[in-house]
Amino acid sequence: MDVARATAAALDGVRVWVDGDLAGPDARVRALDHGLTVGDGVFETCKVVDGQPFALSRHHARMDRSLAALGLPPVDRGRIQEGIDAVLGQGGMPFGRLRYTVTAGVGPLGSDRLEGAATHLVTAVAQEVPGPTSSVAVVPWTRNERGALTGVKSTSYAENVVALAAAKEMGHSEAVLANTAGLLCEGTGTNVFVVLDGVVHTPALSCGPLAGVTRGLLLEWLREEGIEVCESQLPLSVLAEAQEVWLTSSLRDVSAVTTIGVAPGVRLASGEELPAVPLTGRELGDGPGPVARAASEIFARRAAATPDP
Repeated sequence: MDVARATAAALDGVRVWVDGDLAGPDARVRALDHGLTVGDGVFETCKVVDGQPFALSRHHARMDRSLAALGLPPVDRGRIQEGIDAVLGQGGMPFGRLRYTVTAGVGPLGSDRLEGAATHLVTAVAQEVPGPTSSVAVVPWTRNERGALTGVKSTSYAENVVALAAAKEMGHSEAVLANTAGLLCEGTGTNVFVVLDGVVHTPALSCGPLAGVTRGLLLEWLREEGIEVCESQLPLSVLAEAQEVWLTSSLRDVSAVTTIGVAPGVRLASGEELPAVPLTGRELGDGPGPVARAASEIFARRAAATPDP
């Protein structure tokens, strides 16, 4: 398949709404939009089930936190709902991905901003329901747990693109990163959970991961159903010791990790060589372990009770 055909296939069926106009994958934003020139914007991704977005109120609340961290006003929920209605009102989406983005709008060619209207962009696409398992590669780059964008779901996403590409080159579906202190942090689009001696642990937000909506719901629901869960500072080496490892995200829900690979060291743009992560790969079995199965059942049951928990 040539590049043009591959691009068309990847974009097939994507519905796009930009500031009031419903368009297709070829829709345009302004060339001087600050979200494009310097990544000055935020976004949310949630799953669509039977044409309805899941946990939309929690996604809106997280977007407000991200916007506040960038010094931008809260999201115009009515404007975003207009876009959601436009892209989902066409029907035909038993399961899919909804993404909405807000940027600072048109700005100068630098980090300064202009006063003016934000840009609002909403997209949706139908897709297959993800399977119950994932395979990950631990990559040598780190998350900055003290950076200005820590905990912000920013459109400045190139670090994730590079890390995920490295994992996929090795045949894995996700990359996992430590923070600058060598503590387990997160995946490129997922939160990480591990089971140690029957207790569920996930990196504390102080370690730098994004506060995932699925992560938050799972923490609440597991505790309400009597399963002990700790938000912890975990060394990256915990991946070599844990009895179970899972990922959570808005589309995967709870996804058991069956294989952990380790990416080789890389050479940075400066020419400096970054050493490989001091871990070896692991096989954790063909499917979810007992705690992951229980977590998946609880999440599926509780999520089915309401589209906006």
